[in-house]
Amino acid sequence: MHIPPHDNANQPIVDIDHPLVPYVYFNIIRLTAGQHFDYRVAGYETCIVPATGTVTVETAGETFADIGHRGADVWDGDPEGVYIPTDAAARITALTDCEVFIAGAQYGETLTPFAVRAAEIDLVQYGSDDTKTHRKIKHILGAAHHDRVGRLLVSELYTVGAGGWSGFPSHKHDTDRLPDETRHDECYNFRFKPDYGSGLQMLQRLDNEPGDAYHIMNRSTVLIDKGYHPCCVLPGYEMYYFTILGGQSQRSLKQYFQPTHAAQLHTIPGIMDMVAKFK
Repeated sequence: MHIPPHDNANQPIVDIDHPLVPYVYFNIIRLTAGQHFDYRVAGYETCIVPATGTVTVETAGETFADIGHRGADVWDGDPEGVYIPTDAAARITALTDCEVFIAGAQYGETLTPFAVRAAEIDLVQYGSDDTKTHRKIKHILGAAHHDRVGRLLVSELYTVGAGGWSGFPSHKHDTDRLPDETRHDECYNFRFKPDYGSGLQMLQRLDNEPGDAYHIMNRSTVLIDKGYHPCCVLPGYEMYYFTILGGQSQRSLKQYFQPTHAAQLHTIPGIMDMVAKFK
């Protein structure tokens, strides 16, 4: 499902119990300096990540000050975030004008809040310019925080260079059938540099069968419930997407690579390092 760019007026873009992707939640809020935003998401753990600007976050009796130090866009520095436990109330106070992502996953237990600072971001870079798959991933809630989070995975993905493919070799994660695959609903929010760039999101539900494609633009949101889902950016532009994964039964993601393209696993450098970090 493609949700075109729009002003969501600080209301959830993907609300709880969404009929297509019930295991994830997504909101974008925009605040001017001095404003605050209060929220509580029943049944979902969440993570606050400033796309731009700086905020202070208060939750569960704790205060996390000066979160986020990016300027005009998501290419201007590394992310920071705050983990908000299931059912906990949170207040976001803008120290500067800001845009803030709120990512969530359905989870029944209440854990302990914590901040993820830029120095703790888990970075993975894989692919190559030759194969048009050069990609950088900044894990905010990845393998490094596995024991502190329920079922939520949050990352930022960058297509490095001018044009190229991401999410390839094509994979899916729509069925719980360990050890081969786990069900993880997924949500993307795209950004392009320059912002008039665009790309393509593919969705192929069955191997070697015709699928769907969506024209993605700056601020497009895409929901992935099932199927193989690579995407690409036009030559001459850079692409970023904020990624939320929520598991049905566990946090660690087990991707199932499309059989037709599985041989590409051996031609693209660093694929197994990438796979290992989604835990």
